[in-house]
This record gives sequence, structure tokens and C-alpha cells, in this order.
Amino acid sequence: MTKASELQGLIGQEVGLSKWFDVTQARIDAFADCTEDHQFIHVDPEAAKATPFGGTIAHGFLTLSLASAMSYDAVAPLDGVVMGVNYGFDKLRFLASVPAGSRIRGRFKLLSAEDKGGGRWLLKHELTVEIEGGDKPALIAEWLGMQMTQARRADEQKVLG
Repeated sequence: MTKASELQGLIGQEVGLSKWFDVTQARIDAFADCTEDHQFIHVDPEAAKATPFGGTIAHGFLTLSLASAMSYDAVAPLDGVVMGVNYGFDKLRFLASVPAGSRIRGRFKLLSAEDKGGGRWLLKHELTVEIEGGDKPALIAEWLGMQMTQARRADEQKVLG
């Protein structure tokens, strides 16, 4: 757990590095089924061999969707957090394709922490998703998340009480 009083001192620092996540063809196929994106570069290994990728690659959005699991694994929540809400992205760039069979992990740097009052904290992290053995990252993003602490719940109970 991270104390809210420590946040300002963490700005600009790496605050987490996730474990490696396997990007298997089965995971890519399941994502294609969920999103109905069956483009051959993702799901047809034979056809994908003839592309500059040399085989199937993960959807960019699959790589991005694993960011939540990476965050849970790597970034300590605020002390007293009740819930966190995905607040969106200020920037997002896909920089390198993720070949089927690769492993990826997330590296998190705290860019800002804004006290929104009532136990709400808007945190901005730079997320870099690395590909094991890759020359450049799969993606870089500035990710916003709102964390709500027990103080928020106490404020809501006063209003409802």
C-alpha cells in the first residue's frame, strides 16, 4: 500500500514492474473471438508467414488490455483504497508488434497525483509495455486512473446518512 502523503515524492519515479505475461496464439484467438477482429495477421499463422511480421501478431488492443493485469501485479494501491476506476489515456502509441509466443510486461512510472477531494486521487502513470528480447516497447501510454479511498466512502455515508 502507498500512503497518499507519499505520492508527491514518487512523481517521476518507477513505481512498479510487472511479471511477464505470455501472449500465446490461444490468447490471441480468444481475444479475436471476443472483439470479432479476425484479421488474418492475428489468427492465420500460414497466411501471416507471408507478411513482414513473419507470423501472427497480437492485436494492439490485446496488448493494451493486459495493462490492467500488469497494474494489479506491479503497482501498490493507495492505503485505504475501496476501488479504482479506469479514467482513460492522455497519450497512447503502439510502437512494435507483439509476435505470438512472446512475453510482455509493464513498467510503470508515476507522472502525477492529483487530490480531487473526498478521498479521490487522479493518478497518471507512464506505462511502457516491454517485449521480452525486443528492441523497442510494444506500447507507451499515459494512463489515468481514479482511486477512491475509505475517506470517499465515509463522505458518501455522511451524505446518505
